[in-house]
Amino acid sequence: MLYLIGLGLNIEGISRFGFEILQRCKRVYLENYTVDFPYTIGELQEVIFQGKTKKLLLANREKVENLELIDEAKKMDVALLIYGSPLSATTHISLIEEAKKTKVKYKVIHAGSIFDAVAETGLQQYKFGKVTSMPAWKKNFEPTSFMKIVEENISINAHSLILIDIGLDFQNALEQLEISAKEYNIKLNKLIVCQTLGTKSQKIHYKEIEELKEYNGIKKPYCIIIPSKLHFIEEEMLKEI
Repeated sequence: MLYLIGLGLNIEGISRFGFEILQRCKRVYLENYTVDFPYTIGELQEVIFQGKTKKLLLANREKVENLELIDEAKKMDVALLIYGSPLSATTHISLIEEAKKTKVKYKVIHAGSIFDAVAETGLQQYKFGKVTSMPAWKKNFEPTSFMKIVEENISINAHSLILIDIGLDFQNALEQLEISAKEYNIKLNKLIVCQTLGTKSQKIHYKEIEELKEYNGIKKPYCIIIPSKLHFIEEEMLKEI
């Protein structure tokens, strides 16, 4: 059987049900290519296995996307641990599709995610538009198309949540955001930056982009929100931040 288990946002965010399932799984994998964890893999292993000799195995993109886990789940109980919510990424939904096709039993154990936690900014969740992701730019690869989603959101007065690619430092992300916004003629005013939401070190910043350029204390994982027209209650909450 295959279990897709959400870890939630902090090191103790996994549900009691998820924890119990892990104790009986033959193999436990950690998906490690979509997020910068706010804790070490060693710390997570200690919380999950509590000193037992059982090992937490790492599952990179190739391991997950080539559907090896489905083959293993035909023979034994296998768990894939996913930071936040287990079905946020399309890759994980593909695992379910393949499990159905090959008649492999599966179960999803849900958990809190960034999509829940951004409500702490005071922004009303039903006023968010489509979510977009900012990839890390490389030589000869500088995509700005994620701003197309922001443009669409602005057109309907919706807030834009931008998820940040793994490994992308905050100042580089700001630079990419500015360049991309200029290409789409989008004026950036105050931004909301959320770091390590759901953990003890969480912080929410609401600042002008020039102020953020001078700030070097943003920890990973973090996300950026471009707010649209604010409701007066949203405005009051953000002023307190």
